Amino acid sequence: MALRHRTNAEGAWFVDTRCIDCGTCREIDPNTFGVAGGQSVVTHQPDGDDLGAWLAAQACPTSSIGTVDHRPRPGRLYPREVEPDTGVFDVGYCAESSFGASAWFVTRPEGNLLVDSPRFTEALAGPFAEMGGVAHVLLTHRDDVADAGRWAERFGARVWIHTDDARAAPYATDLLAGAAGEPTAIAPGVVAHPVPGHTKGSVAFVVDERFCFSGDSLAWSLEQDDLTAFRGACWYSWPEQTRSLRAFAGASRFEWLLPGHGGRAHRPAGEMSRRLEALVERMATTP
Repeated sequence: MALRHRTNAEGAWFVDTRCIDCGTCREIDPNTFGVAGGQSVVTHQPDGDDLGAWLAAQACPTSSIGTVDHRPRPGRLYPREVEPDTGVFDVGYCAESSFGASAWFVTRPEGNLLVDSPRFTEALAGPFAEMGGVAHVLLTHRDDVADAGRWAERFGARVWIHTDDARAAPYATDLLAGAAGEPTAIAPGVVAHPVPGHTKGSVAFVVDERFCFSGDSLAWSLEQDDLTAFRGACWYSWPEQTRSLRAFAGASRFEWLLPGHGGRAHRPAGEMSRRLEALVERMATTP
C-alpha cells in the first residue's frame, strides 16, 4: 500500500511504483489500465467483472498490481487459451529480465512449442507437462530469452535462436542462419522468418499460416487499431527492419498476431496482409 501510485483511480485496484512500464497490463486489460507519469496505473476500476485485472496481476513481471482489500486471487489463470480450440496459450508470468514480454505455448501433435520465455515457475511447468511438455523453445530475439534455458532443461527441449542473437542463449541447440526473405522450416507447419531490425537476429515464427509470433518486430496498436512497429525501440536498424518486414509480407500468411510487446490481434489473413503492406510503406517514409 505504501508504494501505491498516487494517480491510480479511486477504488480497490492499484498499481504500485515498482512498475517498469512494460505495458503488459495495458495490453491484457486496456479497459482498466493506462499510463501516467511513466508507468502503468489503474485508470478505471473494473466494473463488476475483474478477471482482466487478475490476468494482468498474474502476468505482471514486478508483482506491482494489487487490491486495497487484499482479496483472494482466483484459481489458476494461466496458461490461458487465446481462443477455444486454437491450441495456443498466453502463459502469463512475464519475466522482468525480458521487460515483461509475453510468451506463448502452442500444442502440436509433432511436439509442443514455447515461444520466448516466461519466468520459470512450477505454476506453468505442471500444466505444460500435462499437455505433453515442450519439444521446441523458439526465441524471437535476444531480449526475451528470460528463463529459456531452465525450460529447455526441464523438458529436454531444443532451443532455436538466430545466429546473430545467439550470444543471449549459449545453450541453444539450433541456430538459424538465414537472411530476410529466407525462411526456415523448423517442424511441420512451423516456419522461422528472419526479420532483422529490432535486433540483428530478430525472427518471426509463423505456425500453420494462422499464428504469427512476432517478438518485438511487429505488434498491434490499440490506439491506432492497426499494425505497428516500434521506431523508438529499434536497436539495430530501422531501414533493415523496413526491408525485412517487406520481405516477410511477401512470404508469410497469418490471422493472429501474438507479439512479445504491444497489442495482440485476430483478423482475416487477407486483411493482415494488406495492413502489413501498408505498414511497410509508412515505415519507408519514417526517418
